[in-house]
Amino acid sequence: MSWGEVIKRANHGNPKPDKVVQKSEEEWREILTEEQFRITRKKGTEAAHSGALCSVFESGEYSCLCCDTLLFDSTKKFRSSSGWPSFTQPIQDNTIKFEKDTSYGMVRVETMCNTCQAHLGHVFPDGPSPSGLRFCINSEAIHLIK
Repeated sequence: MSWGEVIKRANHGNPKPDKVVQKSEEEWREILTEEQFRITRKKGTEAAHSGALCSVFESGEYSCLCCDTLLFDSTKKFRSSSGWPSFTQPIQDNTIKFEKDTSYGMVRVETMCNTCQAHLGHVFPDGPSPSGLRFCINSEAIHLIK
């Protein structure tokens, strides 16, 4: 995946997910902690360098905390020094949803789980080769499956 593809999807739509998970706000509140709910369902952000997964580089796959959809492989994780877990590529073409985000006076690309619409973080075009992408993901939105 390239930055051009990210922008195209953010502006013109994303591929369909393999499945869709929908729950009411009350149902999400029952299964998530207050912080997980704030981040994944209300588009919050954890403080830089505070997430439990920032310095974890064990082998495995990272899935959506809300619906368990596989999102990233640990082989695509890198030390970005940004303060959030960072990845260069999603595990599959249709697992991440991209939307233009103009909050806080900035223009960014938000990343969400394409299955359940959980807010994950943002993607930037300043990552390492070969993709040049940096998926900057909240630790509270994912979990590592070893």
